Amino acid sequence: MKTTIFISSIFFFYITFILATDTITSTKPLNINQTLVSKTQIFELGFFDLGDNNLYIGIWYKQIQKRTYVWVANRDTPITSSYGKLTIGENRNIELVNEAGLVWSSNSSVSVSNTNVVAQLLDSGNFVLRMEGDEDVENYMWQSFDDPTDTLLPGMKLGWDRKTGVNRFLRSWKTNTDPGSGDYSFKMNIDGFPEVYLTSGKRTVYRSGPWNGKRFSGVPEMKGVSEITFEFQNNSDEVLYSFEMSNHSVYSRLVMNASSKLERYTWIESSGTWNEYWFAPRDVCDDYKKCGPFGVCDANASPVCECMKGFRPKNQQAWDLRDGSDGCGRTSVLDCGSDEFLLMKNMKLPESSKAVVDRSMNLSSCAARCKRNCSCAAYASMDITKGGSGCVIWAVDLLDMRQYADSEGGQDLYVRVAASDLVFCKLEKV
Repeated sequence: MKTTIFISSIFFFYITFILATDTITSTKPLNINQTLVSKTQIFELGFFDLGDNNLYIGIWYKQIQKRTYVWVANRDTPITSSYGKLTIGENRNIELVNEAGLVWSSNSSVSVSNTNVVAQLLDSGNFVLRMEGDEDVENYMWQSFDDPTDTLLPGMKLGWDRKTGVNRFLRSWKTNTDPGSGDYSFKMNIDGFPEVYLTSGKRTVYRSGPWNGKRFSGVPEMKGVSEITFEFQNNSDEVLYSFEMSNHSVYSRLVMNASSKLERYTWIESSGTWNEYWFAPRDVCDDYKKCGPFGVCDANASPVCECMKGFRPKNQQAWDLRDGSDGCGRTSVLDCGSDEFLLMKNMKLPESSKAVVDRSMNLSSCAARCKRNCSCAAYASMDITKGGSGCVIWAVDLLDMRQYADSEGGQDLYVRVAASDLVFCKLEKV
């Protein structure tokens, strides 16, 4: 009996090895005992379960012993039997089937006359559907990078494709052992001045702050990072965020986890561990609207909520008990013609979904425009590189602001106040 088991195990391993490839076709599907391996063996795709007898198709790092999943196809429709197959269907889509029929599909609507369609796992971790012989990225019929789960890999895009309407965002697993769609999402908001929001259902937990040409204004940890190149595009075709590693042999991933944290990990080869490089929310000032309208959160102060010059707590009793959620109100009535602007340095810009952006203006023109508009509450440069350019105007209550230390970053924000209030020289702390 022992000899039979040994021979059977060797036979199974041999079959799995010789069938390992990076591609499936309609005549060469992927069965449960097989995997796809990318060209230089960075990523592997295959069936897996997490101990509950539910089968999923996923992608993981080939060379990392402890499985780290970066994508799951059928996260909400697991196979509950012992039979499954990944293949190219008659309609030229990638299809996951079991004995009962279709479980999951790539659901591409691209029409092709060529019947020779393949699905390939790339070294980037992208699983793509394309016509055989055509490796042009622009001609992919479908790609897993357009349908992420909880992980953003180098080269993936987070955000909107304006041409196709595809919105790429991260959504957490339900739990650490259930890859089903969880409660938390990290998603681009393209209204006003675009930024990325971490949400739970309809509740906003955290926001990144808008992109200022160098980084998100609410993520000072992006400052001075040489190992990672960050990219943000906002044009007629797309609004996206992505990143690349300067050393492509270093693994890094951005993960929306099941416990409400957004985390960046890098793989440390020498210790064989994932190192938490950055995470958010990281302190109380990352909590959305912690200090209410016109309130400023400063994690280096105590208490953390402050009112700017020209403002005072709306609810003094709650403020004294360190509940700043009601925010601040003006101490003086504004007079549009004589109002001045208070310079707030090192700021995470206010919530920007209703902000107005003009790329053509410089800062002085922006100031004049805000001055003329009596409803304008604040303004700032859209882009802080090369001396600053563009104009952002807020004609609404200023929400979710925070101030950083000089060494941390942030940017200049000009807030409208009554001229008489500028005689005070410091923030009112209560």
